[in-house]
Amino acid sequence: MTITPPRSLELPRAIDPLAPGGPGRYADDVIDVRRGGPVPPHATRTPSFATWTDHHRVHLVHELAPERIDNDLAGLVAEELFAPGWLGGSDLFERVMTGVVVSSAAEPAAAWELFYRNTLDRLADLEDSTEPNRPGHVEGSLAAYAPVYAYADGLVGQGTVLELGSCFGFLSLRLARRVPVTASDATANTVRLLARVAPRLGLSVDTLICDAARVPRPASSYDTVLAIHLLEHLEPDHGAAVLREMQRLARQRVVVAVPFEEEPTAAFGHVRTFDADDLATLGAASGWAWATHEHHGGWLVLDRRSTV
Repeated sequence: MTITPPRSLELPRAIDPLAPGGPGRYADDVIDVRRGGPVPPHATRTPSFATWTDHHRVHLVHELAPERIDNDLAGLVAEELFAPGWLGGSDLFERVMTGVVVSSAAEPAAAWELFYRNTLDRLADLEDSTEPNRPGHVEGSLAAYAPVYAYADGLVGQGTVLELGSCFGFLSLRLARRVPVTASDATANTVRLLARVAPRLGLSVDTLICDAARVPRPASSYDTVLAIHLLEHLEPDHGAAVLREMQRLARQRVVVAVPFEEEPTAAFGHVRTFDADDLATLGAASGWAWATHEHHGGWLVLDRRSTV
């Protein structure tokens, strides 16, 4: 039977990725996650997890080693818990991910630092190796994103950068090693988490919470504006508004990357698909110099035409 968040007249409190829950534990209105501890006989067991319900709360126990705490957890959680139907629902998925990370250290900030460091190291390893995965890792988002981040970096010159839809901000952190970067996302907790962790990594990243179609900054505020795997999450009208906003904000260049899919991947929150012709249509309508590329998906690069 699939476990979903409890039903009540009041919605559960939003996820707080930095809320203290005690060493090796994360707990909220919906889920209680612990690293190690007793497991009842009736629990559902997978290779990495044990889960059960008690008084309308989902319980999860894991014993993942610290080196396993990176963004490939998404693939592991999806494969072992959600794909078989043991757990269900996007909100519960996010709570499980948060819980596994936070329960991996003595306190939340240290846990997220571990998550970020492992993820950035893993991305670097993937760029330096032809092997898609190291032993013990499920094929997941990092193997897919490593070449995307590397290609995006190559399209960004000197000067200031704004990344829209930055999510955890892995690309922004990569770019921050060489250029001034602002990371922006509509999800407040994710942005606050990035702002908290970046200094612990020795990096400086400005952060901004906003809808990518309505960025509270003056025109031509940044040399380059990026939307890397964002537009597939937005309905066409919203995506068109984001592209117009990118052109308003960019002094020089706009870079858009999207996956090429036959059907939107609902598990990742995709609501539309793109192909090369779709990107060319956007480029031709932009009024800027434009080019499309294909590299682990599709790319559209717009360059502001010189007025001289």
